[in-house]
Amino acid sequence: ITNDDGSIEVITGPYAFATAKEALAKAGFKPEFAELTMKPSTEVELAGEDAARMQKLIDALESLDDVQDVHTNAVLQD
Repeated sequence: ITNDDGSIEVITGPYAFATAKEALAKAGFKPEFAELTMKPSTEVELAGEDAARMQKLIDALESLDDVQDVHTNAVLQD
């Protein structure tokens, strides 16, 4: 996937991650970051008050010391 800023995003399965990362490095690409990320198979768009409440929940969860990452299938509209 090519982003508006000219960067690219490579999506692969978790078992092909290391192979893809190595192939890109051999081709001369230097990643800004490389990580395994959970991606939802379906997304839910939220707007207005629903989006604000979801953002408040995400912020509250992220502020907890024991929480490392928060994943959601919500797409928050401004």
